[in-house]
Amino acid sequence: MGNRADEIRKRIAKRKRENSSGERHSSTTHDESQYDTYGPPHTSYGSHSEKELHPLFKKEVFLFKVLLSAVMVLSVAVLYRMDAPYFNDARGFVQNTMENEFQFAMISEFYEEQFGQPLALFPESPNESTEVTKEEVALPAVGKVIENFESNGKGIMVQTAPQLPVEAMKGGLVVFAGKKDDLGETVIIQHSDKSETWYGHLEDIQVNAYEAVSAGAAIGTVSTNTEGQGEFYFAIKQDQAFIDPIQVMTFD
Repeated sequence: MGNRADEIRKRIAKRKRENSSGERHSSTTHDESQYDTYGPPHTSYGSHSEKELHPLFKKEVFLFKVLLSAVMVLSVAVLYRMDAPYFNDARGFVQNTMENEFQFAMISEFYEEQFGQPLALFPESPNESTEVTKEEVALPAVGKVIENFESNGKGIMVQTAPQLPVEAMKGGLVVFAGKKDDLGETVIIQHSDKSETWYGHLEDIQVNAYEAVSAGAAIGTVSTNTEGQGEFYFAIKQDQAFIDPIQVMTFD
């Protein structure tokens, strides 16, 4: 009886082993068939990070920025080409931003300290010196004051001999060279200490906008009044306010 029971238990154990072995074989065969049909399994981890770049480096964003910059430059160019009076406010805003908010002279001084030559956006004549002397101060032109600072609160009128050259008081960058309604032909030079010198009522202008000039460099010629005498306007602007030039130098 006992032998019979042992034999039955052995058969049951054998069947269990066979069933377990068959399930494993079926699972392996199923996985291999999927491998043959669909190829080896793969993970998508890291695939998106390799293809998707930061938005700042997307080609579409870069091209849009280039297009926007070109549109802005063309808009400013068209703004200054048109003489319509309703563009005066816009032109004034652009001019104020370029002359006052962006300190060209300070950038030029930094560039010179780092690279040894002053920054100039326009080529200069080979015979002209590009060195800007910070300590040197020149008298724009020899003459006498015929209209003092108290007369208008901005600058002075100086009478000179006819056809005298007008020279830059200090080195800096020309931020304006053209005609102003109240001053005629005018040159404005911005200096590294953020001050500005204004030279108006000129007969002609001999410098370009955003050109580096040194102290004593000729920037124009005095105009001729009805009496045949030369004259020009001179002003100094510091911290957005005009100061009396007589406090800085003597003309007489």
